[in-house]
Amino acid sequence: MTLYADTSALLKRYVDEPDSDRAVELLVSDPVLVTGRHTIVELRRNLACLLSASHATSARAAFAEDVASLSIVELDQDTCKLAATIAEQTGVRTLDALHLGAARRLGTTLTFLTFDVRQAQAARSLGFSVAGA
Repeated sequence: MTLYADTSALLKRYVDEPDSDRAVELLVSDPVLVTGRHTIVELRRNLACLLSASHATSARAAFAEDVASLSIVELDQDTCKLAATIAEQTGVRTLDALHLGAARRLGTTLTFLTFDVRQAQAARSLGFSVAGA
């Protein structure tokens, strides 16, 4: 199985939030984790907003190590066109559309991991199996 993890899922690995234990359990259950290139920006922004400076620094370092083991979907022209179409069809926010577009580039046989209820609904409407929310 391939697991596409959006930012809401990956963030729980570094920030103690509701469902963090469940997210980590799901993240370690699959040897092939995939995410979009924009996740790096989105996750680091959230770390800076949610954590104290010292905790954000250590979480950012841990994330930098983990990025090396992730498969990254680049936000090339085709991915962005697909994300724009998905945004028009589903009404999801821009970053969510980019996640869905990146995941769709890989097909619909993967599992989409998110803890964002709106993102989960949109992913299901696109034919993805959803874990998390």
